[in-house]
Amino acid sequence: MARSRPRRCWRRGRCGWCGRGALLACAAWTAGWVLAAALLLRAHPAVLSERCTDEKSRRILAALCREYEGGVLVGDLCEDLCVAGKLLYQRCLYYERGKKVLQADWRGRPIILKSKEEAFSSFQPLSLLEDAADEGGQGVPEAELLLLVAGEVKNALGLELSGGSLGPLWPGRHGPRWRGQLASLWSLLQQEEFVLFSLLQDLSRHALPVLGSCGHFYAVEYLAAGSPRHRALFPLDGAAGAPQGSRGQAKAVSDMALSFLDMVSHFEDDFSHRLHLCDVKPENFAIRSDFTVVAIDVDMAFFEPKMREILEQNCTGDEDCNFFDCFSKCDLRINKCGAERVNSNLQVICDKIFRHWFSSGLGSSGLSFPLQQQLREAVQECADPRRTARSPPRAASDVFWKLRRLLRATQRELQEAEK
Repeated sequence: MARSRPRRCWRRGRCGWCGRGALLACAAWTAGWVLAAALLLRAHPAVLSERCTDEKSRRILAALCREYEGGVLVGDLCEDLCVAGKLLYQRCLYYERGKKVLQADWRGRPIILKSKEEAFSSFQPLSLLEDAADEGGQGVPEAELLLLVAGEVKNALGLELSGGSLGPLWPGRHGPRWRGQLASLWSLLQQEEFVLFSLLQDLSRHALPVLGSCGHFYAVEYLAAGSPRHRALFPLDGAAGAPQGSRGQAKAVSDMALSFLDMVSHFEDDFSHRLHLCDVKPENFAIRSDFTVVAIDVDMAFFEPKMREILEQNCTGDEDCNFFDCFSKCDLRINKCGAERVNSNLQVICDKIFRHWFSSGLGSSGLSFPLQQQLREAVQECADPRRTARSPPRAASDVFWKLRRLLRATQRELQEAEK
């Protein structure tokens, strides 16, 4: 009797036969590709980015205005955008994983319009509004709304805030378009960056203020982002005095480095919880004309409670505990990542920003070689994640103050050289 051929599992594909060994090999092959794809997307999220076009951006804003005119959404910028023509679209900056970032001109001032999603309908609606019996949602109790807003803040940032702390996020008095006002606020509360910028409003010179909103889009100040293409990482042509020559650039670099240190200290000590920056790169920062560093993209910034929640995951090794630039350690006894971050904002900034500036010295700036050498060594010490992970907090503080002292000395030397 002829031996029957093995039964095929499916007609096409890598896994053609149903043998046990073949299935295991197929599973391993598939898992390998899934892991590779996940790592690729994690390292290069722009792989999923849509093409950023003026035509599509204008269509998005036109749809926003139609919903404003229909009373679906509101905002303090809607009238200027949709009726008065005082908020004018300029160009598309980027689309990334659904997020839309556009540049506009508002009454002669350059601004950025942002939203996590393209369409207002993409956001989860406020169920209380749908259940409210009376027109305009006036029957929704204010105390209940406050609890819902506080819940969204906790979900977004991990912070438990009282009603009195929600001022920047509270819509204000009831009005004729209260229903649209609440619906618009609810779409904004589902965007972590909007919530964080709003809560830091007037509290931090290192974060962008929210200038207003229309529906699910919010506006922030336009500042030119950094880029590895710039010799100094950040465009200096708009800075005070427009630094000239190698000495001027060295002074600008020392000013920016000191502002980065000020931001590190501010995010570490000036709030009820530390603020962790998990995606440090020049593109996520900008500088003002006085060289103040500003975080312009905080999608990957987390206060301590949220950071602990993110880090505490299952693991088989330390590499499983790395969340972008925020690292933890794997406890192999229970295969769980520790909730405490083992590196710091300072370490990552030294690694990804300061190394670029100081690893090769400041060239022909007139700065003495011994001081350049000390700066280079201090940055290398600061940037080493292994040293950071095994050092007590006092050691991290020591390297912070060492860098600050050396940068102050750099400024003095450069000023003396100008005389």
